Amino acid sequence: MTQTLSSATRPRMLLIGASRGIGFAMTEELLRRGWDVTATVRGNHRTALHDLILPYPDALNIEMLDMTDTGQLFELRARLQHQHYDVLFVNAGTANRNQNETIGEVSTEEFAHVMITNALSPLRVVEALQSFVKNDGLIGIMSSGQGSISNNHNGGREVYRGTKAALNQYMRSFAARQAVMYPERALLLLAPGWIRTDLGGDEGAFSLEETIPDIINAIESKRARPGLEYLDRFGKTVSW
Repeated sequence: MTQTLSSATRPRMLLIGASRGIGFAMTEELLRRGWDVTATVRGNHRTALHDLILPYPDALNIEMLDMTDTGQLFELRARLQHQHYDVLFVNAGTANRNQNETIGEVSTEEFAHVMITNALSPLRVVEALQSFVKNDGLIGIMSSGQGSISNNHNGGREVYRGTKAALNQYMRSFAARQAVMYPERALLLLAPGWIRTDLGGDEGAFSLEETIPDIINAIESKRARPGLEYLDRFGKTVSW
């Protein structure tokens, strides 16, 4: 795909959480590949994402959304009511400040914040915006390999792990509810790997430059396969 495709034939993605890190890099790569992207940012301040409007004025639309704010979510749904997308992908997420603390040590407030951001809010977004996705489109959420219960052999990052495992479970429930109504729809939980970002930290094993093309490849490939899969960025199955 290239940007020379007409607006009528370009695939369209609604990407939640794109002001920085993985979401910003995904937007940039999608635009290079000829996608139309509606990308969300938190707040009304200028971000690096706004700099992409100049080279891609007809392909990038920026919307405001804090996905933990249900009022903002309903306002976004109203603004997009006449839009249709090939893909809805929720990228936004967070981690607790001290990722070495155990589940017994984390404060109730911190636990609630991470769980609401990583597990509850993504599914609220999916529930609220799924009607804008084509029946044979894709709905995806950025999960993590640390959400795998069977692969948890060493522990660590307990709060983050638990929220991603909860996210995976909620997405499986959503998939079960949707299977009859939308049998052609693809659903994806994507584990991108440990990437060097503000969230992943400087010790991440991989850079954005080497991982983002794989992430987009995995999304594009999954579009042709209905049903829910939990995959890494190479398209390989991750154990639940």
